Amino acid sequence: MLRLLVGLLLLANVAFYSWSHGWLDQFVGVRAQGDREPGRLALQVEPQRVRVVTTPSTRVAAAAPDGVCMEVGPFSPAQLAPAEAAVLAALPQNRLDNVKRETPAVWIVFMGPFADRDARVKKADELKRMKIAFEDIRQVPELGDGLSLGRFDNRNAAERAVADLTAKGARTARVAQYAAAQVAHTLQVADVTPVQQAQLAALQTPGLAGKSFAACTR
Repeated sequence: MLRLLVGLLLLANVAFYSWSHGWLDQFVGVRAQGDREPGRLALQVEPQRVRVVTTPSTRVAAAAPDGVCMEVGPFSPAQLAPAEAAVLAALPQNRLDNVKRETPAVWIVFMGPFADRDARVKKADELKRMKIAFEDIRQVPELGDGLSLGRFDNRNAAERAVADLTAKGARTARVAQYAAAQVAHTLQVADVTPVQQAQLAALQTPGLAGKSFAACTR
């Protein structure tokens, strides 16, 4: 019995020694070196020729910083087309947005023009006695000097105000346009790189009507 145990122990030692040196890797399912890095490196073919490669898309993403928005304007409808052409010629690959802003016309209830200063003062005193608020209007094209009894963003509201004032005794009041409606265009360029920022800041062309690029306000 003792001889059998000694024989089995000796056989086990020989088997372990053979396995630990990798002699039995092709016969057993467990590798002596396992999947540790030394084992992997030993199996590499010409490891000195292996290099890490960055794909083109990765290079672009890493190199391109977040762009900013820049704008130029405002331009009138007549100035818009030349301005768009100037910007597209400088940065044809960028998207160009046209931000349109409309300002409605201003209508007033107007009294005047008066023959002289005394006539205007007399009318102002009359309105004060009737407790009707007013303001001086000076050198308005097509109106001249006079008095405004209210400002409105549409003609209908101004006409209703005239009817109310006439009922109170202000019989010479009439509707007049104080300022015409206006349309303004601002051109915005998105995703502008630092190099393009410098290019746009230095852009001087008749198409921009003397205006310069700046950071977008919104």
